Amino acid sequence: MQRRSFLTTAAAGAALLTIGAKKAFAAPKSLQLLNVSYDPTRELYAEYNTAFTRYWKGKTDQDVTIRQSHGGSGAQARSVVEGNPADVVTLSVGSDIDTIAQKSGLLPTNWQSRLPHNSAPYSSIIVLLVRKGNPKNIRDWGDLARPDVGVITPNPKTGGGARWNYLAAYAWALKAYGNNDAKARDFVGKVYANVKVLDTGARGSTTTFVERGIGDVSIAWENEALLTVAKLGKGRFEIVYPSLSILAEPAVAVVDKNAQKHGALAAAREYLSYLYSPEGQDIVGKYFYRPSDPKAAARYAGQFTQIPLVGIEAFGGWTKVQKVHFDYGGVFDQITKR
Repeated sequence: MQRRSFLTTAAAGAALLTIGAKKAFAAPKSLQLLNVSYDPTRELYAEYNTAFTRYWKGKTDQDVTIRQSHGGSGAQARSVVEGNPADVVTLSVGSDIDTIAQKSGLLPTNWQSRLPHNSAPYSSIIVLLVRKGNPKNIRDWGDLARPDVGVITPNPKTGGGARWNYLAAYAWALKAYGNNDAKARDFVGKVYANVKVLDTGARGSTTTFVERGIGDVSIAWENEALLTVAKLGKGRFEIVYPSLSILAEPAVAVVDKNAQKHGALAAAREYLSYLYSPEGQDIVGKYFYRPSDPKAAARYAGQFTQIPLVGIEAFGGWTKVQKVHFDYGGVFDQITKR
């Protein structure tokens, strides 16, 4: 009897240990994700986050709260390097994520190969936003160098969209001047001499142009311009599609070491993968980004104007572009010296 009692007690103890172990290793009932993003994605991710939390709850029975941080893409990248605990980054240029990988080691340098389309689930182009009636008769990039035109665009040193803006103007100039780089530099220098306010990010430039009423033309993301025409400044603005623009491809990545530290690695990976799902791509199109999925792209094709585009590869890729144009002493610094 005594031995049986001991075995019963031991079995009960083992059962309690097993239950305790299960509780100890069970996934938490809730978790948080921090998405560090760039300026014009606020509305996109507000709706996408709601869709993802619903999807994740149905899949795992786990509640997830997603926090957002927005600012100029370059400044956001530097903040992550300096300790901003991002679980994922959704930035406007791949070179900003390269900076995080190279300077912090928080994610691998091959991050771009981990998701389809080089980790770019959506794209946009650069357009010209003018006031209703286009009072300065702005038709193409060449008009932005006229002395009577006030230009609004963000600072390429802090904003990723600003770098796309600069390159779009540069690409037009190279074509217009027969690939004469000296003449292209001179043209882009004249455009930046007309800039009235050099905000830190794209949404700041939209605010300057739309709400503060400064400038005659804003160099803008197409999605931001379409949002302005439809909602932010309805009836007060028009979009001018230039004769040539650039294919702007924002990039996304999991910040592995941060997400793992927060116990959110699986959710962070799924958060970005779901951007490629039918629901994710539908939200992308709804907020005026160009979807990467052909079916979604076809569904939203009517809201986009097709014009000739160049890609970043025309400039040798982001590594070269960053060094030649935007690093200290680069072309941008040279043409904006006053």
